[in-house]
Amino acid sequence: MAAKNVLGKELVPCSLNPLTGFFRDGCCNTSDDDFGNHTVCVRVTKEFLTFSTSKGNDLVTPRPEFNFPGLVAGDKWCICAGRWKEAADAGVGPPVLLDSTHEKALEIISKADLEYHALMED
Repeated sequence: MAAKNVLGKELVPCSLNPLTGFFRDGCCNTSDDDFGNHTVCVRVTKEFLTFSTSKGNDLVTPRPEFNFPGLVAGDKWCICAGRWKEAADAGVGPPVLLDSTHEKALEIISKADLEYHALMED
């Protein structure tokens, strides 16, 4: 069965370049092994990247040993639902791509909050 997004439709890939997702399949798919709940597809902003680094998660520095290129503002990436909520509460929540955000994100974030922060164009 195909994974569903927060709109109840089939999950759409988030990013193939850079290749994102807990499984590095381009989608914000998840499983019981994904303790971080990497289900929210966003277009990262400079403010969010700075915030994430300040919380101990440097998403800017390349980590070739993990096949991670490092992100720049404008990249799409699957982030942890809890970190997105934390960033949104701090006023730096990056815009969300609803079609590419896994329905499991709704366990942590309200649909209304995701819709409020939805990226209107892509």
